Amino acid sequence: MVEHPPSRQVRPSDEERDQAAQRLQSAAATGRIQLGELDQRLSEIYEARTQDELAYAGRGLPEPARAETLVVRDEPSSRFALSVFGWFSRRGRWVAPPAFTSLAVFGGGEIDLRDARFASREIRVRAFALWGYTEVVVPDDVEVEVKGFGLFGAFDRSAVRRERGAPRIVVSGLALFGGVGTKVKKASGS
Repeated sequence: MVEHPPSRQVRPSDEERDQAAQRLQSAAATGRIQLGELDQRLSEIYEARTQDELAYAGRGLPEPARAETLVVRDEPSSRFALSVFGWFSRRGRWVAPPAFTSLAVFGGGEIDLRDARFASREIRVRAFALWGYTEVVVPDDVEVEVKGFGLFGAFDRSAVRRERGAPRIVVSGLALFGGVGTKVKKASGS
């Protein structure tokens, strides 16, 4: 019997099995594997007792793109950020909820989604900057729509981008005597 490193002997979760099955179904849909082989490999996935056996079912297939692994079933880390005469920052690894709201009053903040995972395929960021500033940083491999309004302020739309089939971020809200900026930066995981 082959000895595997301890990290590969960990039992796979149901979510990991589902992701592996979706990867195989996509491979069959694009002609990378035949339907008969799909059936055999799906059996391997659901019979796999270790991470190594699960990985073996995906042999010969390209690794999934980062955008394919963005949406997770985990609970969101936070849903709201507030800054009054101060600064807030939401960045790093976190699970973004389907709707995240920020309020900056005479202050500012940053919502950085580059290392975030998404609780749904569409994330809505509602940014309200009242005599303040909020910056929303989005990864370069998602679709972005900006629908905010600036009244005696500015609501930047420079991050708007189309990535068909990728997870989607919709930035909306109000900049009143303040501003909401949007930036696209390369995702650190890609």
